[in-house]
Amino acid sequence: MGEFQVDGWQVKFSGHAIRRMFERSITKADVVDVIRSGEVIEDYPNDTPFPSCLLLGWIERRPLHVVIGKDEKTGTIHAITVYHPNPLLWSSDFRTRR
Repeated sequence: MGEFQVDGWQVKFSGHAIRRMFERSITKADVVDVIRSGEVIEDYPNDTPFPSCLLLGWIERRPLHVVIGKDEKTGTIHAITVYHPNPLLWSSDFRTRR
């Protein structure tokens, strides 16, 4: 499994993220694309052990949400979870919870 970098940050995948990606046929490259070019739609600055945020990106015209945490000390982005947002729970642009 290759190493991924985004703007000098190393990307690591949690076991939970890997399981969800496998269940949902989402690739590491898809997640890295969202980390690289996605939009922060929710910010969680007080999360522990690292501040985190929810990103929205589009893969083949399909929305994808990725929760990441950033470890400033090690320069690591941790992919925490990954999912296709449920249209019943999100606005039509997938940026706001209903």
